[in-house]
Amino acid sequence: MTEIPCRFSQQPPAAKAAAIASWLEEHKARDPVILDVSGKSSFTDVVLIVGAASVRQGQRLADGILELCRQENFEFLHLEGQAAGQWILVDLNDVVVHIFQESARELYNLEGLWSDAAVLRDSRPASAAASRPA
Repeated sequence: MTEIPCRFSQQPPAAKAAAIASWLEEHKARDPVILDVSGKSSFTDVVLIVGAASVRQGQRLADGILELCRQENFEFLHLEGQAAGQWILVDLNDVVVHIFQESARELYNLEGLWSDAAVLRDSRPASAAASRPA
């Protein structure tokens, strides 16, 4: 029997999120946090949250993620919020990336929403990471 080749990268979600987070840090995204929400979420396995210094930077980061997806053959489903730029969501199926302006990141507090998720990476300053509810 002949195997059908996979259309997209078979990289595990945590590894894919780590690669995207590294790329985002290289491009000056702020304080990436990677949360494993598998078993807690029906829509994705990993959530990656980062901050952007400006709307324009957030938009550039989202564009860069799309280019990275093309280069690495990561599945891309949807991009939302890029025009306004306060909260940009990039849906990669098993990884969902949230790019926030700092005020929106504080307001929506996704880290708090997913406080029961396993933290795979937290690059926030120690004081911000420590304030994450248990």
